[in-house]
Amino acid sequence: MTAGGGGALTAWFDEVYRQSGRRPAAIPWARLEPEPLFARWLEDTGPPPGRAAVVGCGLGDDAEALAARGHDVVAFDASPEAIAWCGERFPSSRVDYRVADLLALPDDWWAAFDLVVEIFTIQSLPVADRDCAIDAVASLVAPGGRAFVVALGRPDEQYPSGPPFPVSRREMDRFTASGLVEHRFEQVGLRYLAIYRRPAR
Repeated sequence: MTAGGGGALTAWFDEVYRQSGRRPAAIPWARLEPEPLFARWLEDTGPPPGRAAVVGCGLGDDAEALAARGHDVVAFDASPEAIAWCGERFPSSRVDYRVADLLALPDDWWAAFDLVVEIFTIQSLPVADRDCAIDAVASLVAPGGRAFVVALGRPDEQYPSGPPFPVSRREMDRFTASGLVEHRFEQVGLRYLAIYRRPAR
């Protein structure tokens, strides 16, 4: 997974995919199944089908889970190797897989998605890029839509070294500063799970 935001870091992620020889075990963050917290939410209280975006989609499992439930899904990653691998894994997929940089999104994606899924992408970016990355994720959410976010958490007073760069509670508050409303926030082990909504017009 990576959604861009730094040329050297994006190149590093792309090289991890390239050097893997298409062996998922060589990708530390590859699960070959939807993220469990996300899968449980989809099963229990997931939204009705709509237009969805998956940020930093990696090998595509979260995107495919959404498509299987009838969502019209755009899934993007800054790594061309990751997107190519998604096409090989799911040759008949309904998902629209794209190479895109989170910090340079297409204009027509602004406020265009009923559901935005962000799992472990923000934490892959250095702290200096964090506010811009969160603003970009929030910008995708349509009026009345929601964002589902999972990230490794850390205390506010700790400064991370990585990647990954775990996210503080204070940094997560940037989602509300970006115009979203916090609907749910909880810590599950080392992870933050948050759901935000954009008020309807």
